[in-house]
Amino acid sequence: MKNKEALFNEIVRRVRKDHFGKGPEKIKTTFVDNMAISILHGNLTPTEKFIAQTPQGADMIHTARTKMIQRVYADKVPEGMEEVVGAKLLYLFSDFKVEEDMAVSVFIFDRKIDVDE
Repeated sequence: MKNKEALFNEIVRRVRKDHFGKGPEKIKTTFVDNMAISILHGNLTPTEKFIAQTPQGADMIHTARTKMIQRVYADKVPEGMEEVVGAKLLYLFSDFKVEEDMAVSVFIFDRKIDVDE
């Protein structure tokens, strides 16, 4: 059976792929108290990489990815996410570093996530 981190990463990858057309190539999630902290590498599509070659394009990609992912999670918690961690999602904080093609998402839940299950 897959561990909690792997299951959580699959959900995060699916959401990004469904909404951006490409999921991250690598995800590392760490559970700390009532938070899941995910670092995602290799997110950008070839089109986004092209657009990001100018400072204005990079700003546009940053804003679009950051705001869009926050809106996606605010509209509806992804199927299975709360069940995997055994807690209700309260907030998502997310940022994107275009130059490094790296995103960080901090998911805050209503109670401590038990990592020993």
